[in-house]
Amino acid sequence: MAGMSSAPQLDMFEAANEVSLKVNRAARGRQERAGSLSEDEMVRHLEKTGQFRILRKLVPRTIAPVRRPEFPRVGVIVDTETTGLSHRQDQVIEIGAVSFTYDDAGRIGDVIGLYGGLQQPDSSIPPEITRLTGISDTMVEGQAIDLDLLDQLIEPADLVIAHNARFDRPFCEALSPIFKDKPWACSVSEIDWSGRSFEGTKLGYLIGQAGYFHDGHRAVDDCFALLAVLDTQDGEEELPFAELYQTSQRSRARVFAEHSPFEMKDNLKARGYRWSDGSDGRPKSWWIEVDEESLADELDYLRSEIYRWHEADPPVKRLTAFDRFRA
Repeated sequence: MAGMSSAPQLDMFEAANEVSLKVNRAARGRQERAGSLSEDEMVRHLEKTGQFRILRKLVPRTIAPVRRPEFPRVGVIVDTETTGLSHRQDQVIEIGAVSFTYDDAGRIGDVIGLYGGLQQPDSSIPPEITRLTGISDTMVEGQAIDLDLLDQLIEPADLVIAHNARFDRPFCEALSPIFKDKPWACSVSEIDWSGRSFEGTKLGYLIGQAGYFHDGHRAVDDCFALLAVLDTQDGEEELPFAELYQTSQRSRARVFAEHSPFEMKDNLKARGYRWSDGSDGRPKSWWIEVDEESLADELDYLRSEIYRWHEADPPVKRLTAFDRFRA
């Protein structure tokens, strides 16, 4: 093939080079356009495609230098890390508290204070607690919670909030009497998260669906995470905190199915009743907590389905935010 012209080969190389230059120019153009976008613009661009969901790192709010008069009330979010689940046997090893202002409509104002402290327990921290919280014996050695500072933060609170107040309140009351006379609210049980299209009630789920990620299982970090979730609004829907505040103001009733027939225990359990062994001062019986509007129906259920005696008069205890979630 010695006599064949090389011109077609040269044309092929020139064409290939031209395509390569065009591809490189297009790539450089995309890089330049991407480089000119701000972070917020890049996030909006990616989310607009429908192929990405972006989580933003949660940045804790700063403490406001001045309180705004339009937010006259004070709420405090608390979170505890403990050596176990029993407030009678286990101890607090860390507490976090974030104080914020709000108004009567449940709108959140500003952060006005915070406290975080570690405390050395009487015995070594169990390994499973260290794995869960990241808190080791070395971290808490010689540490003690400053109860004077903590009490100063809690004293003006109109509402104390915990994500699972049934767990945190007994530990807090064992730590300091300042918590005993405060009204409490529970952001797990007193907000209809499923009605807000959240897939769970764990703080990790909530913060993720609110569009954030954070360093979990440290007390102050979890307090700021919960504050962000409570202040997240979806369209015209009211804030989760507004729902929590309204729910906390309502009276509820604890109904005790005292002396109920043993063979009815499965029926009671299926309806949501829980067992009390009497060690906490409650009657030794199955019990349930309902709102005032549902009390009459609950008593009718017990009389007709459980006792089968219309004159049955099971004990009822009225509860407000000052009583709820006590041990």
